[in-house]
Amino acid sequence: MCGIAGVISLKNKGIEVDHLVSMVDSIAHRGPDDAGYLFFHTGLHHSSKVSFFQAFSDKKFSQLSPLLPIIQDKASQNEIKLHDWDIFLGHRRLTIVDSSAAGHQPMSDLSKNIWLTYNGEIYNFKEIRKELETYGYRFASKSDSEVIIYAYIQWGIDCINRFNGMFAFGLYDNFKKKFYLARDRYGIKPLYYCIDDCNNFIFASENKAIITYDRKLISLDYHALLEYFTFQNIFTNKTLFKDIKVLEAGHYLEIDLQSKKIINQKYWDFCFQESLEIRSERVYQEELEGLFVQAIQRQAVADVSLGSYLSGGIDSGGICAIATRYVQNLNTFTIGFDLTSAKGIELGFDERNVSEYLSYLFKTEHYEMVLKSGDMERCLKDFTYHLEEPRVGQSYPNYYAAKLASKFVKIVLSGCGGDELFGGYPWRYYSAMQSCSFEDYVDKYYLFWQRLISNSSLKKLFNPISKEIGGVWTRDIFRNVLQGGNVNAKTKEEYINNSLYFEAKTFLHGLLMVEDKFSMAHSLETRVPFLDNDLVDFAQKVPIKLKLGKVASSRINENNIYQKSLRHSANKYNGKIILRKLMAKMIPKEIAKAKKQGFSSPDKSWFEGESMEFVKERIFDKNAMIYNFFDYDTCVSLVREHLNGQQNRRLFIWSLLNFNEWCNLNLNKE
Repeated sequence: MCGIAGVISLKNKGIEVDHLVSMVDSIAHRGPDDAGYLFFHTGLHHSSKVSFFQAFSDKKFSQLSPLLPIIQDKASQNEIKLHDWDIFLGHRRLTIVDSSAAGHQPMSDLSKNIWLTYNGEIYNFKEIRKELETYGYRFASKSDSEVIIYAYIQWGIDCINRFNGMFAFGLYDNFKKKFYLARDRYGIKPLYYCIDDCNNFIFASENKAIITYDRKLISLDYHALLEYFTFQNIFTNKTLFKDIKVLEAGHYLEIDLQSKKIINQKYWDFCFQESLEIRSERVYQEELEGLFVQAIQRQAVADVSLGSYLSGGIDSGGICAIATRYVQNLNTFTIGFDLTSAKGIELGFDERNVSEYLSYLFKTEHYEMVLKSGDMERCLKDFTYHLEEPRVGQSYPNYYAAKLASKFVKIVLSGCGGDELFGGYPWRYYSAMQSCSFEDYVDKYYLFWQRLISNSSLKKLFNPISKEIGGVWTRDIFRNVLQGGNVNAKTKEEYINNSLYFEAKTFLHGLLMVEDKFSMAHSLETRVPFLDNDLVDFAQKVPIKLKLGKVASSRINENNIYQKSLRHSANKYNGKIILRKLMAKMIPKEIAKAKKQGFSSPDKSWFEGESMEFVKERIFDKNAMIYNFFDYDTCVSLVREHLNGQQNRRLFIWSLLNFNEWCNLNLNKE
């Protein structure tokens, strides 16, 4: 797992070289074990048409690549400034596989014409390597990075369809004078890009590397801000930085350095569609068990220490049950919450008793951390710096979970993806079951996903920048996501599959961004077994009745008392029926059947109590930077409704705190 960065000139002269080392250093937390730099002159803009390159090591890691010049040396700096460079590739390495110097990046083929900077893990790289060896390829390292290079040489950019894993990479082909930027199917690994005022194409694993190279790119995107405060997520490829975009999951960019043409190509997408093959539930169960075990077996292989998160839920519990077969003395990690001031439903938020019991059963080496209200306040600055732009939920417990795990292991397994693939949120699907047309479905589902405040309150909140936002309607953004699903849906099952598609494209993507940023903040690699390609392909075809049971065959009428009880039943058993039945073979049945509990802290009570002054100090300050964009009276009125116990607005308050810190971090010119 690593950090990557680079600059490609789209003009007829070279790139600016002054801030390139700082650019790579800004993501050093993603790769503390090595650093590499490549400068390439393509010859396209010179009469000689001769290409050449120079690779450098870093003074901190010069012993790993002793044959390479050190980039900080004066002679190296003079060499860099002597030439016009069309391409720069940077890399920070977190050593997971092949810790030798042979795994150093940027990496090339033997001809030095194909160059790669890569972040991720390809779990089937050994199988691909064996296939490539039958074609005559020979390998100098044991790394998956080298397999990507020769897979590209053999199959072109279509090689990415063969990769089972998580990845984000930049690859330059000097033969074709083309550069490729690619991201894995699900978006496990983040990748950002932009084109600056000097016509440079800039990319990196994190925003901070891009703005380190060009500070002029710090400018707020009002439309992205509106998206976030509508959905508590950003559904498009926008970021809060106006000119910086996210490369969408399952996409790659192809840049032709001769024509300067850029193609954005989708190579994969989710497709939730029930199999037409008639199969018994037993057959589905058997296949699920085989694929689940296979996924964990693939991802539990490592040359370094590996552990797993362990909550009280079935996803992480099942992963731990299988992982202990392949990992000796598995380390497990749980975040708990101080419930002294909690009340109501929050009293069930601390799942340490369940995780401790599972740890006892699986004989893991278990570690816990208990969060109090002050922990949110203490981490907010670092949290915001590493997350970069606000995403789903109040995710600071994830920050602390990664911090805890990183003290003991370099890799951690996560249960992320189980809910989105197998229908873990049945209460979200009722709008789908009641729809009579695609547009009706969009309307109802859109209203459900307004997570923070109503449209009328949103309009008042954004009044100071209403002209800049213009006629943007977030329903259209919402609808555009669903366009990728089945727009001709007729049955309840088809509408529910549309909901699963939507959540995989948006909510899951947000969770993955959070997971990556916080694990990498602590130089920790997170693996997600539920997003194994074979398991995902299977899950998309599983009949809805095996995920949601009877609820899938009943139309909900909210005026019908009996049907309301059916809805309550669905909430209680929480979907994922086929997965729950499998987990009942691996973990205690009472846990496999237990009501779903999200990973959430008791912030409603904390915001009304211990953290109230913290909230007031930041949100009631008329000079706060958020009021360059938000209406003060509207904002304070909504927050007071929570502080006075009238309305639970914990997500809105958290979003304000997060955005306020983002403004202080990025827009404060002092």
